[in-house]
Amino acid sequence: MRNLFSICIPLTVLILMYTVVGRSSAVGAESTNDTRHPAGKAPNIIIIMADDLDSRQLSCYGGQNLKTTHIDALAKDGLKFHNLIASEAMCVPTRASLFTGLYPVRHGSFQNHKPVYDHLKSVGHYLADQGYRVGLTGKDHVTKPKTVFPFDIVDGFEPNCVAPTDDYRLDDVKKYITTGDKPYCLFVMSINPHAPWTVGDTTEFDAAKLKLPANWVDTPVTRRQFVKYLAEVRRLDNQVGDIQKLLKETGQDQNTILIFLGEQGAQFPGAKWNLYDTGQRSSMLVKWPGRVKPGTETRALVQYEDITPTLIDIAGGKPVAGLDGRSFLPVISGKSKEARSYAYGIHNNIPEGDPYPIRSIRDHRYKLILNLTPDKPYYNRFMMDRNRKDRNTVWFSWVDDTTDPNAKKITERFEHRPAVEFYDTEKDPFELKNLAADPQYAQRIAALKTGLEAWMKQQGDEGASIDKVYPKKQEAK
Repeated sequence: MRNLFSICIPLTVLILMYTVVGRSSAVGAESTNDTRHPAGKAPNIIIIMADDLDSRQLSCYGGQNLKTTHIDALAKDGLKFHNLIASEAMCVPTRASLFTGLYPVRHGSFQNHKPVYDHLKSVGHYLADQGYRVGLTGKDHVTKPKTVFPFDIVDGFEPNCVAPTDDYRLDDVKKYITTGDKPYCLFVMSINPHAPWTVGDTTEFDAAKLKLPANWVDTPVTRRQFVKYLAEVRRLDNQVGDIQKLLKETGQDQNTILIFLGEQGAQFPGAKWNLYDTGQRSSMLVKWPGRVKPGTETRALVQYEDITPTLIDIAGGKPVAGLDGRSFLPVISGKSKEARSYAYGIHNNIPEGDPYPIRSIRDHRYKLILNLTPDKPYYNRFMMDRNRKDRNTVWFSWVDDTTDPNAKKITERFEHRPAVEFYDTEKDPFELKNLAADPQYAQRIAALKTGLEAWMKQQGDEGASIDKVYPKKQEAK
């Protein structure tokens, strides 16, 4: 670690970074919920979470390929977050962070499908302590062991993210939200738009007219697959609309906080399983009638680890000592424009490919990425399967492309990465221009490296050595 990060910078910068990193973790900060619930009635909470959503495709976030009517309605009626960052752009680590309020190394799921530590508590415990019922319907990754995730499992939405269909019904969801005298927090976990992209109506989209992300190679295969993906985004939007309709029909809409979360980026090269913004940057919309001003936006920097502390704060609870996240309720209530100074990222590639550990740190504008084994090529078995004789996949269509002059540059950049990457995400949202060697950013890069090193030390993150194969634990009940 010392050899990787050692660099001479002024003592004042070191002190500043140490102070800010410590403050941004904010363990045991004071409760911000200084306005109690009206008439003592705690709000219900429904959190709808997407699965592998490229949030830039949502029309309320500037997407041009489809109009996401129902998700846009949430943005119109609530608060839109522009800087929600996933610390690890994979399903299981992101959801474990959401539920526990801990970063991946501390909750244990720092590789995809690696289980959390079985001594932990989660949002199910913390909200139950405040008198809430806590339920979950749909994708059930990170619901075991039950001792860590004591959710009421509600039938209705498909739990298997790779199922060929996503049939759902709302009978049991309706029963859950209308039964009992306790407030509820219900997680509605959609499997859309997770691969294999087999549901939804593809006839809505003309492949030739789609606007592709700037970091893609334009090939016929890419456009065909993107059509399938967008059809599932439409399916997700319809599910959001159905939940909105159910709340109104049952009279729950005025005392229910409705939150939409985008999870992490799509299963296309450069997004999921990476620490680029197309993988890490997510979406969050918060509708809270009477408490959140409609049509508002915030650029406050928040992470998935901050959501459980915020839910505890909303429920009237005190901060839980030892969590990595901190409540951003002051941002929701309009009392603050800022939440944290830095957001952090971690990627461990096993079991989805060869070892390829990556770490990142960002502020509101600049982002530093460290590839801890830059001498090795990046490889992901889902996108770049060495054993497939059929090369008719998005990635291999990029590799084989001879018409796009940028194709080789894009694929080489993805497969062979330098030790240090540094981006101005405001000017370069797709992170195509690496500024690491630009002398005008040397001091900023040095300060961010120091902050990242301090965070890794605080987390107990040993870096490259933890991206290895671990013995399998018996499945928890």
